[in-house]
Amino acid sequence: MKVLNFGSLNYDYVYKVDHVITPGETMDSFGMETHFGGKGLNQSIALSRAGVPVRHAGMVGEDGQGFLDLCAKSGVDTSLVKMVPGKSGHTIIQLDKNAQNCILLYGGSNRMITKEYVDEVFSGFGEGDIVLLQNEVNEMPYIIDTAYGKGMRIVLNPSPFNDALLSCDMHKISVFLLNEIEGFQISGEKDPDKILDKMMEKYPEAQVVLTLGSDGVVYRDKKETHRQGIFRVKPVDTTAAGDTFTGYFIASMMKELPVPEALRLCAKASAIAVSRMGAANSIPMVEEVEKSELEEM
Repeated sequence: MKVLNFGSLNYDYVYKVDHVITPGETMDSFGMETHFGGKGLNQSIALSRAGVPVRHAGMVGEDGQGFLDLCAKSGVDTSLVKMVPGKSGHTIIQLDKNAQNCILLYGGSNRMITKEYVDEVFSGFGEGDIVLLQNEVNEMPYIIDTAYGKGMRIVLNPSPFNDALLSCDMHKISVFLLNEIEGFQISGEKDPDKILDKMMEKYPEAQVVLTLGSDGVVYRDKKETHRQGIFRVKPVDTTAAGDTFTGYFIASMMKELPVPEALRLCAKASAIAVSRMGAANSIPMVEEVEKSELEEM
């Protein structure tokens, strides 16, 4: 069984601010840092650090060699990544004094995916393999249809949620990994239990993992429901928390861990990531997570 992550690679420009800026406001920042990120990159590194070999597919611009170097250092296979003319994707992140963030995304090379490239990527994968998808690259409907046609298990983190996702056949998704906002956007419900009810009504064969911030996470499939709280840390930067959770959850699937054990491992890994600055560089190694003695709240 092989794991493919077809996703974004972004430079993250992080500005530390007192509060997220409001319309018409001009405000000084009191710090600026540049990090490697993108949901795709973060999740590939999380998979690798969780102990799972992963091949990454995506595109970087002419300024993107650093992504390839970081992936190589992190054990992520980039043989499918292409460098194209122009700039790589990037984000502008406001990070406030409470470690909450606001993110503006520019697609860049992440939006240069072609159907021919998709076909090339999937030529080396088949039935039973896993593909992880986010929504920071283009051609999402074609990517999902191609993976499904190959008999692959499709794991979707529907972020950012937009019209491109509405044109995808969500019935082909095996696992949804989403937060409350994305849950509302898909289901039309705001209460977590109602989100899960609606998701199972619409996609009864799927597994749904709904993250709830400080309220932890809830797992639901057609047979069972499980809940997991968060672990006590001092939050510094929440940027890669969800991506860390995603990578560790897929790693748990590969290792066939029981769901309660998987959720606990994912929650602990995410807590460690939140306690550090940056995105990709904040994601812990599995040995650190397993040895951690964090207190559950």
